[in-house]
Amino acid sequence: MNDAETVRVELGPRSYDVRIGQGLLARAGREIQPLLSRPKVAVVTDEHVAALHLDTLKAALAGIEVATLVLSPGEATKGWDGLRQATEWLLAAKVERRDLVIALGGGVIGDLAGFAAAILRRGVRFVQVPTTLLAQVDSSVGGKTGINSPHGKNLIGAFHQPSLVLADTAVLSTLPRREFLAGYGEVVKYGLLGDAGFFSWLERNGPALPAGDPELRNHAVVRSVAMKAAIVARDETEEGDRALLNLGHTFAHALEAATGYSQRLLHGEAVSVGCALAFDLSARLGLCPQEDPVRVRAHLRAMGMPASLADVPGDLPDAEGLLALMAQDKKVIDGRLRFVLARGIGAAFVADGIDIAQVRSLLKDSRAGY
Repeated sequence: MNDAETVRVELGPRSYDVRIGQGLLARAGREIQPLLSRPKVAVVTDEHVAALHLDTLKAALAGIEVATLVLSPGEATKGWDGLRQATEWLLAAKVERRDLVIALGGGVIGDLAGFAAAILRRGVRFVQVPTTLLAQVDSSVGGKTGINSPHGKNLIGAFHQPSLVLADTAVLSTLPRREFLAGYGEVVKYGLLGDAGFFSWLERNGPALPAGDPELRNHAVVRSVAMKAAIVARDETEEGDRALLNLGHTFAHALEAATGYSQRLLHGEAVSVGCALAFDLSARLGLCPQEDPVRVRAHLRAMGMPASLADVPGDLPDAEGLLALMAQDKKVIDGRLRFVLARGIGAAFVADGIDIAQVRSLLKDSRAGY
């Protein structure tokens, strides 16, 4: 399967294509060529991805000068030290404003390299080449770049749209099953927030995705990206509709902070728990039918994904501790927590003024593994 599908992110002069399909990495040179002002690119990647995919990318970029920075893998790289290393390296490599930075990797590399490109010379163009399911369906699209702080996840960053996204779905076959399923946490989020039909499709076809069916994988990525692109086009800087993409994330980011942004709980696993909690909270508030959170949890567990606080390995802070972490979320406005809740599967909305006592009770019950 060599045909790639294109999803256009319509943002006026900052519009760009997301190309999705099998074999795009080996064709990256042809895809990127029209964007080059001179035959030179700077690739930022990590050790794991470099071992798997860097040679393929370099071969595809034959005739183009390629400078490469290989960083340590993992969320810990997405901090001040990693940012300093990337920006100083880009300057030493004499990357100019009209050049291209290529982010080859998962969400950590995409966010970090994108932020470095955003602040380098007050803005250098970059291309996202996401190599994980999570990055292909979420972090590579929409222009959110940034790093983590000890105060919380993604609290330092900028909106800086890529010039192109190349999502080669064939590289997903190199992912460990756990990493693939972590990305699935973001895929299922799209059905839950805005497309009940897509969620039903996932209930039928989700189990075949980790097994590697290329047609089904392509459809899942294309549908997810199309939903995100439409939302980003309506609300680039998260003033309104784009906040819907944070379904489950108020809970998820607190859980990631509580687990030290470590391998103990991957981002997509935290989102999985967060989505289940958001539907549980919605049902407790009488916003959606009681059957909906049951259905959500059943699907997540059928996929082998966590669906409650009790599914998170190791100790977690108590309900008050988690609430304190949630208060650092970027979505806090005037000191009030904002949640993305749902009136049903596929019908999410942003809610303010939620009774914290209800949230506290939910967290206690979820810790008990209801």
